[in-house]
Amino acid sequence: MNNKLNEKNFNFLVDAVLALQTREECANFFEDLCTIPELKAMSQRLQVAKMLSEKRVYSDIVAETGASTATISRVNRSLIYGCDGYQIIFDRLDAAKEKD
Repeated sequence: MNNKLNEKNFNFLVDAVLALQTREECANFFEDLCTIPELKAMSQRLQVAKMLSEKRVYSDIVAETGASTATISRVNRSLIYGCDGYQIIFDRLDAAKEKD
């Protein structure tokens, strides 16, 4: 975990997310927690990460998501040098899709 985060507060947030049980609960929690621009930014970064993991080029990502090249670069750095959080999510979503 990033040492710049306040461990107590961050751990409380992580525990809160883990306590959610349904898509509706999760959506309601994030709507209460975040502003609309924050939710849009997080959603956009996740979509950018997915497209980068699929080896899509920056110009396609900009066109489809409206993300700036700076945002795309920042997300790309996280994919390369981060904690593998994006990849864990993508792998689990793919596995869930295969079960359906």
